[in-house]
Amino acid sequence: MNPDNAPLRTARDSHLLILEINRPKARNSLNEAVLTALNTELVAARHDDEIRAIVLTGAGGIFCAGADITNFDAIRDQSLLGDRAALGGTIWADLGRFPKPVLAAVEGLALGGGCELALACDIVIAGESAKFGVPEVKLGVIPGGGGTQRLIQAVGKSKAMALLLTGDFLSAQRACAAGIVAETVPDGTALEAAVAMAQRIAANSPLAVALAKDAALQALE
Repeated sequence: MNPDNAPLRTARDSHLLILEINRPKARNSLNEAVLTALNTELVAARHDDEIRAIVLTGAGGIFCAGADITNFDAIRDQSLLGDRAALGGTIWADLGRFPKPVLAAVEGLALGGGCELALACDIVIAGESAKFGVPEVKLGVIPGGGGTQRLIQAVGKSKAMALLLTGDFLSAQRACAAGIVAETVPDGTALEAAVAMAQRIAANSPLAVALAKDAALQALE
């Protein structure tokens, strides 16, 4: 059972694993505790044959507003080389290459590291009032979780450059039109819609799903 103050809450629904970032008072910003817990769950899910799909969401009507700025000192203290645990280590690459489908259910904000989390997932379902963006440039830094590359893959060079260099936000509708979001749904129903899609995926052949996902990811390399 998950304690109420766990940074990442988990739930099982048949063949689905639901992961909920649980720092609503901090707008579900990413700190080392969240990233460590997320990594632990992904490692376990990778080898659990009963899990066929994962849904990632955030508590309190917000997906994730980015990195926890109170964690910046810990980031600066770490070497520029190596895994850099305060930034999530290898979790960004691991999530982007995860062998099972990962869906993001986005409500509210998906900014900075939150947008990068969504980009690393395979499918994004968003509430119609959700906002996406990589505003790191406004803080004098750049996306550190592979967002620069994944954004170009998702929307193309020109649109990606406009977002990366201005720090502007995208509405859910514009993000859907640009290719970041697969589907927009009424506010408050993104998790329900993502779970329903994940259930449809889980009902298919796990081998066929894995092969299709691997082939699609290879096309991006």
